[in-house]
Amino acid sequence: MKKTIYLTLLFSIIGVNKITAQKVFSAANQNQASIKVFVAEYENQADLKVYKVPYQNQISKNEGKWYFTQYSNQADKIVYFVKYSNQADLKIFFVKYANQAGWINKSKMHLLY
Repeated sequence: MKKTIYLTLLFSIIGVNKITAQKVFSAANQNQASIKVFVAEYENQADLKVYKVPYQNQISKNEGKWYFTQYSNQADKIVYFVKYSNQADLKIFFVKYANQAGWINKSKMHLLY
């Protein structure tokens, strides 16, 4: 009985981690990335407002709180930061506070799943 409960708990934790695409690695080359990102100068130009969290346990579901990993194999998504907005799949704006993070253009949410 304890073993069954333990396994159920373990698989539910693994399942929760799979739906979060907030562990991000910044690639040096475009061909390594799964998504191209442009950092907008103004909030109203962005699809997503992003808050960089200092610790991995602070990420949540697809809500704009990103933890940047040190290695690509630790990330859910590998991003490449482009120079021009027309090259990007997703436009982001970095915010100062966690409660400011979130989607502006929800039609782009699928890019981070």
